[in-house]
Amino acid sequence: TWKDFQARNNNELAAIFGNFINRVVVLTHKYYDGIIPTPNAFSEVDQATLTELKTYPAIVSNSIERYRFREALGEMMHVARLGNKYLADEEPWKKIKTDPERVKTQMYVALQIAAALRVLSEPFLPFTACKLSGILKTDLKLTWNDVATNSELLSAGHQIGEPEILFAQIDDDQIQKQIDKLEATKKSNEIDSFEAIPQKE
Repeated sequence: TWKDFQARNNNELAAIFGNFINRVVVLTHKYYDGIIPTPNAFSEVDQATLTELKTYPAIVSNSIERYRFREALGEMMHVARLGNKYLADEEPWKKIKTDPERVKTQMYVALQIAAALRVLSEPFLPFTACKLSGILKTDLKLTWNDVATNSELLSAGHQIGEPEILFAQIDDDQIQKQIDKLEATKKSNEIDSFEAIPQKE
């Protein structure tokens, strides 16, 4: 339904996927002028997050190969949730005041998740993946195998682009217009189908 479409866009694409990318890009520009920082020693949380990230190409592709596209899409969205959880737990915006060196590692890890999302979202959201590639200035040759095996999808010193909104919120007025249009079409069809007029004798 149109309401479901609105909810999916606002509560998932905008609030989870788009929100994660926006936070990562904005913070990278705020702290490092858009240049990916050189990480320091990885904590257990960092290692666990990067290890989990590497499992997703196999999980998502396995669902796709079994024609379970809704399931595959859900798994891709889990990558964005992984990124949001990592940022929420690590709180780089607080840590920057007390341990700026630690924040370099946190942002480096978050940017690797963002790059993985660029690759894994492509079958589902090709235009978004292309836009995200422009924001991150990633190599379009990055493959699913790179995500599965390489811990550095974006290297330290790499300059990313400016933040952009990936998904705009859809408000109730926009949805109501579509619902009204649908109702008008239904009524028109009822009138049109009242009588079948033969074209020939």
